[in-house]
Amino acid sequence: MEFTEWIRGRTDEQLRALVSARPELITPVPAHLEGLASRAGSPSAIGRVLDRLDRFTLAVVETLAVQDGPVAKERLRELVSAALPAGGEPGTAGGGGDAEPALSAALDRLCDLALVYGPDDALELGPGVRKVLEDPAGLGPRAVDAFRHHPPEQLDEMADDIAPDTRGSGKERLAAALAEPAALVESVSPEARGALEQLAWGPPTGRVPNARREVRVASARSPIEELLARGLLAATGEESVTLPREVGLYLRGGRVHRGLLAVPPPLEGATRDKDLADRTAAGQAFSFVRSVEELCDRWSVDPPGVLRTGGLGVRDLKRTAGELDVPEWVAALVIEVAYAAGLIAAGGGVDGEWLPTSGYDLWRVRATADRWVTLATTWLHMDRVPGLVGERDERDRPLNALHTDLRRASAPGVRAATLGVLAAAPGLAPARDSVLERLAWEQPRRRGPLRERLTEFALREAEQVGVTGLGALSAHGRALLEGGEPAEALAPLLPEPVDHVLLQADLTAVAPGPLTSELNRWMTLTADVESKGGATVYRFSESSIRRALDAGHGGEELVSMLARHSATPVPQALSYLVTDVARRHGRIRVGTASAYIRCDDPALLDQITADRRSAALRLRRLAPTVIASRSSRAALVDSLRAMGYAPVAESLDGDVIISQLDSRRTEGPAPVRTVSSGNGLDPEVAAAAVRALRAGDAAHLARREPVEAPGGQVPRGPATATISALQEAIKQGVRVWIGYLDSQGNATSRILEPARMEGGYLTAYDETRAAVHRFALHRITGVAGL
Repeated sequence: MEFTEWIRGRTDEQLRALVSARPELITPVPAHLEGLASRAGSPSAIGRVLDRLDRFTLAVVETLAVQDGPVAKERLRELVSAALPAGGEPGTAGGGGDAEPALSAALDRLCDLALVYGPDDALELGPGVRKVLEDPAGLGPRAVDAFRHHPPEQLDEMADDIAPDTRGSGKERLAAALAEPAALVESVSPEARGALEQLAWGPPTGRVPNARREVRVASARSPIEELLARGLLAATGEESVTLPREVGLYLRGGRVHRGLLAVPPPLEGATRDKDLADRTAAGQAFSFVRSVEELCDRWSVDPPGVLRTGGLGVRDLKRTAGELDVPEWVAALVIEVAYAAGLIAAGGGVDGEWLPTSGYDLWRVRATADRWVTLATTWLHMDRVPGLVGERDERDRPLNALHTDLRRASAPGVRAATLGVLAAAPGLAPARDSVLERLAWEQPRRRGPLRERLTEFALREAEQVGVTGLGALSAHGRALLEGGEPAEALAPLLPEPVDHVLLQADLTAVAPGPLTSELNRWMTLTADVESKGGATVYRFSESSIRRALDAGHGGEELVSMLARHSATPVPQALSYLVTDVARRHGRIRVGTASAYIRCDDPALLDQITADRRSAALRLRRLAPTVIASRSSRAALVDSLRAMGYAPVAESLDGDVIISQLDSRRTEGPAPVRTVSSGNGLDPEVAAAAVRALRAGDAAHLARREPVEAPGGQVPRGPATATISALQEAIKQGVRVWIGYLDSQGNATSRILEPARMEGGYLTAYDETRAAVHRFALHRITGVAGL
């Protein structure tokens, strides 16, 4: 049976399953099923679907690939069973038992993916699959392929040595001798046999000097020459050799694989209490949201610059890590997720600064659980890898946070696969090696050092983001992975924000829990964070009180806020501190002369001019209450504060300047677009594509002539009615008559069988042209039924 005919014989349900599992086959929709079959056999499409196969299913494909021609299911079962454990496996049959259930499931999946086709007594790989598989099961090419580049004269000599009584060309005689290589293998020395054993289970290639040397059996002097003379090794280059497939299968005793598992390897790790893991993850989720919020608040006032090469400077990363009180890798994670979520972006002046976006203002007013879902979803789907920050690229250049070189296309898939492994073991915190082993079984073609590192990053970052708790997948993490309602699962577990602190006599305040966002910002402005943990400790000082006063708060207002948000009375020492700083605050005013000092108390100005520390300010008394300076206003304010005074800056109009900078914003790129957790193809799109394929295939087989559109007035109508009519026609699978403007603006009539509508285009079979076409929706003037 030909592959195209097998595709054509599949039911609509089976075709929908095929295009849903392999959406690249209908991008765009082929004109007919013959085109679909051709696209399914392209190397890129085959490589993409092979990458999704698990180890056992891939082994079935490899077993078929090393056979010549179709294979019966019974024979396939024997070959696969030989590699399964002799005592059987949990949940499936082993080598000594019945491998039928696992094999049947694997074949059903391969048929659904159009990688295998045909009846049970003649199973065959789809076109192109053998070409994509390089060295299947670690076996080399067949003898006829391994020796195809050898000179005919050399092949004749080799055939004369190992098969002197046979007839035919040298290549044919050599291939016939290697089909039964037992005598040849047994005739070599133990050293040569050892070299063969090293290549037996793959990889089948090796390197030897002068591999293309001409050598006869009688003149062979080394183990390698023995193998080359007998055709047991084939030269593929000047210094490379390969083991012919027939020889490899003999050395393996007829087995294709050394060992297989029909089920995933069991996960090993520590068992966690589910409720405890969920609460721990919720606490981490809350902390992560607060870290992003604090980052954006700090950068809105004091934004770091953008490097010339792009990204964030190392010093700025270290400073941010210190301000957030987290390790540098956690700070890089917070920054990268905030950037990918569209909360920060490059903006500002010519050199550029990293600033919060307007989207941050919308994000921070939402509920904490909803804010976390935004961040966690972004982390799961972004292609940036924060774990690489601080390393160096292939050119030995540092990889900075927010640099474009942090993108890795495989990162989202690795995160999803890693969380999928955790989801398979509820209440278990699997060990790193156990997770890597499971992933190696689930997607063996995607193994590699980078994938292992990305898996380690995913496990570490999932714990920090709050997707996992104590190494086990949380309830809200599972909902996030499976497309549920993570916010609903997380909200009851989040710590309830408190709106009060405990003021103490030593000028400290203790927050007994996470503060509300507004109170947290106010406390961060008024006091310095001394320690974090279950309870955050804040310390009030003259500089922190002055910072609040500089931001526009009055002394009485500060005392009132402290009294309103404290569960204990305001200590007298704190009240005195606020009153004293407020009393002195603003008595001295600084303007621009370059700058000037103004004060209503001449005695205080006398004290300043008499102070030796003011000599560097180059002060000049203009009036009893005014002193001018050549220093800038900012330098003058800082110097007077260092001398123990409490000046405030004033504008040219004499108004006090609020030193707290206005929060700055920039327009950032769109946040990371999320995709569904399934195969990414809408069922209606798959159904529409199959209808279009069937219609196009029927026309292709019937070779229908184009039909004439009905005469009369071209259909016209409002755009909304047109789109609604087309959507209904797609659902019902009926034909419609449309009016369409061509590229020159001429009105035409078309009879269509609509298939799908997306991106402003309608894909349909055009009966007036006898072909599948795409129509721009804005050019359709109207729709009428037939």
